[in-house]
Amino acid sequence: NVGNCMRFITGCAALAIFFSASVHANPLIDQLIGATRDFLEQQVQEHVASSGLQARHEIQLSRLDQRLRLPLCNDDALSASLESPATPVGRVTVRVSCSAPSPWRLFVPAQVSLFQPVVVSTRPLSRGSVVGAEDVHLAERDTGLLGSNYLLDPAQAIGMQLKRNVSADNVLSYTQLENNRIVRRGDKVVISSGNSSVSVKMPGEALEDGTQGEQIRVRNTRSNRVIRARVTGPGQVEAGM
Repeated sequence: NVGNCMRFITGCAALAIFFSASVHANPLIDQLIGATRDFLEQQVQEHVASSGLQARHEIQLSRLDQRLRLPLCNDDALSASLESPATPVGRVTVRVSCSAPSPWRLFVPAQVSLFQPVVVSTRPLSRGSVVGAEDVHLAERDTGLLGSNYLLDPAQAIGMQLKRNVSADNVLSYTQLENNRIVRRGDKVVISSGNSSVSVKMPGEALEDGTQGEQIRVRNTRSNRVIRARVTGPGQVEAGM
C-alpha cells in the first residue's frame, strides 16, 4: 500500500545518506589531500620565483580511494616529497610519508598547470616562409602540457624560417623554426673579395644553402673554382683573398 511504499522510500533515502556520509568521511583522505596540496603550492611558488617566470598555476589532485584505511599521522611525523618529475609542473607524483606512530607511505598523483604567455601564430603560415612581427603574438597556455616546446619572446621567432606549415593559434617552438636561408643551392651570387686598397667582384653559384654570416661552398663561374665564402646578404657572399 501507499504507507508501506513511503516507508520503503524513506528507509532507502536514509541508507543512501548513511552510506554517502560513510564513504566521504575519511579523515585520512583529508589529511593526504591537505599535505599534498600544501606541499605542491610551496614547491610551485618556489619554482616560479627561482625561474623568474610570469605565471599563474592550478593544482588538481587525482581522486583518491575513499576506502583507504590507515591510521592518521601526527602532524610532526607527516612529510611530503616530489617523487617525479624533477620540477613540479605537469603530471607529478607526491610521496606522502608518516614516520609515527604506525609508519606508512603513499603516492598521490596530481596535475600542476603552469599558465604562461607563449609565442603563438596569429594566422596560418606556410613552410619556408619567414616569420614577421605581424605573424606572432603572446597568448596564455598551460606550459605543463608543452614540455620545453615553446617560446616566451616573439623576438625568438621573428626573422626565422618555418620548417613546416603552421596553423593559426599554434604554439611555436624551436623545432618548427630554423635560421632564414637567404641563399639557396643553385642561386646565382656575387662573390666579393678584397681589402682596404683593392676590391674584386666575380659571378658565382651557391653549391649549398646559407644563412646570414654562414660559410658555404660557392663556384666561381669564370674560373670554375670552388671556394668557401661567407653569406653577407641575399645573393651576396664574401671570400678572403
